[in-house]
Amino acid sequence: MPLNLKRTPMAEQEPKVRATNFDEVALGYTDDEAIQEAQRCLNCKVPLCTRGCPVNVKIPNFIQKIAQGDFQGAYEIINEDSSLPAICGRVCPQESQCEGECVLGKRGEPIAIGRLERFIADWALDNDVKLDSKIEKNGHKVAVIGAGPAGLTCAGDLARAGYDVTIFEALHKPGGVLVYGIPEFRLPKEKIVEKEVNKVKDLGVKIETDVVAGKAISIPELIYDEGFEAVFLGTGAGLPKFMGIPGELANGVLSANEYLTRNNLMQAYEDGETPIIKGNKTVVIGGGNVAMDAARTALRLGSDTYIVYRRSMEELPARAEEVHHAQEEGVIFELLTNPVEILEDENGWVKGIRCIRMELGEPDESGRRRPVPIEGSEFDIDCDTVIMALGTSPNPLIPSTTEGLDVNKWECIVADDDGKTSLDGVYAGGDAVTGAATVILAMGAGKKAAAAIDNYIKESSF
Repeated sequence: MPLNLKRTPMAEQEPKVRATNFDEVALGYTDDEAIQEAQRCLNCKVPLCTRGCPVNVKIPNFIQKIAQGDFQGAYEIINEDSSLPAICGRVCPQESQCEGECVLGKRGEPIAIGRLERFIADWALDNDVKLDSKIEKNGHKVAVIGAGPAGLTCAGDLARAGYDVTIFEALHKPGGVLVYGIPEFRLPKEKIVEKEVNKVKDLGVKIETDVVAGKAISIPELIYDEGFEAVFLGTGAGLPKFMGIPGELANGVLSANEYLTRNNLMQAYEDGETPIIKGNKTVVIGGGNVAMDAARTALRLGSDTYIVYRRSMEELPARAEEVHHAQEEGVIFELLTNPVEILEDENGWVKGIRCIRMELGEPDESGRRRPVPIEGSEFDIDCDTVIMALGTSPNPLIPSTTEGLDVNKWECIVADDDGKTSLDGVYAGGDAVTGAATVILAMGAGKKAAAAIDNYIKESSF
């Protein structure tokens, strides 16, 4: 049988329809479509795709189970390595990780690994599949700070190993960036995130919300007063960055972090009590996934929306799929363009943004060609809302209240590959260590830290 070099398409909402609602854009595979796609897999003897997965899911193994129609078996295999497969299948950058390593991708289109992971995880959620029912407790306690991807993964792995785990979360809902950062149309909260979090709870993990570590409770208190034998810090990177240009304090300028939190966690897109700026014309500054999320959210709230980015389309750091969806929905891209000033009206509200055209020069330290201003090319874009999507850095609260916890010049917690920090028994991972990155990399860090914590406590017990 000849190789099928084209992946099985997945149904989506039509662009004009989805641009007016917050329902999920991609609709997922049917059973037959998933089996058809899985049967493309070559089941390589040396699975490069697994090497490309930060949590080392046994990809060919679960795909072969799907190809055979054994969905239960496929889910059991995924569950060995991933605590959040329904989430990873939706938001992971598979094209640069597992799918980027797929042998078929060298001749045609790689196996749709993310879509298959999503399919089997959704199947398990829809059918209320329960695993890990028999866990023997080992009598040891571990605290996890932050209920985001890193914290949930670390807690889940430790719970499976028999630990009594408590997660302390600052917000009123667990999930971290999964609930406050990623829009409903990419990652449904009630249908997916809450169910995945509940799976972690089903392992025996306790989650205490509205607890701000560094204020309500300190790391030394957890260890010396509460009796936790180790602490994992998975506090993420929620401190937004700004450009420092004139006019940034005008009314109508806000960070993507605040804008998405109000919409996603507080459901400001619904008619209710949570206030949100719904501009007539919105400019989003930045080119990453967060910028795409903010722009597509503004569009759905009825705004004409622009992305302003200082490099070209080829240098956009956002996932190609998200850029494609944004373009389909009507987001306007002003590329090779850099803001230099935000313009205000007499009442202190945004009335526009002054920009300058750029051209690409020599590569900088990131390897991308450096954008250089073109003299005399300034122009204005009329708008009433500006959203800064320029990245985030870790909140300094925990390091500033924890003596002896080392941080680097970017306020990121210093930790080794296993998550070990400068404090005995304290581990860290995810965006709190690396700065803003992907969900799956945070999960990988949580997984490594869980194994290291397990070894640390076993060695300390002798």
